[in-house]
Amino acid sequence: MTEAKAVQLNPLTLAFVGDGVYELFVRTHAVEIMDVKASKMNAYCRDFVKATSQAKAYRAIESELTEIERGVAHRARNSHPYNKAKNASGADYMHATALEAVIGYLYVSEQSERLAYIQKRAMEESI
Repeated sequence: MTEAKAVQLNPLTLAFVGDGVYELFVRTHAVEIMDVKASKMNAYCRDFVKATSQAKAYRAIESELTEIERGVAHRARNSHPYNKAKNASGADYMHATALEAVIGYLYVSEQSERLAYIQKRAMEESI
């Protein structure tokens, strides 16, 4: 999909895609560095993908985002999600949604190098 078309998608749709993409990235990382039972890898991964960790990562890398990525994130933060945060503040939930939307945007617009960089930075900053 072109960048122009991807940026026009609903930010919650981008966040939906980004949630899955980031989860797979984190799980793949766990498989690469750990030789333990799946239950231990799952516990490890949960720490990275929970809303509070994603919000922390978003805040840390926000200044590194391009103008378009900031626009996607801004639209996602200001959207009205259908779900409510279970174990995070509303602000953390919306910042996590912003990160997921950026990841989703990069994925659907096939910007693989930038996607890998943002995901790696998010993991570095999330804990």
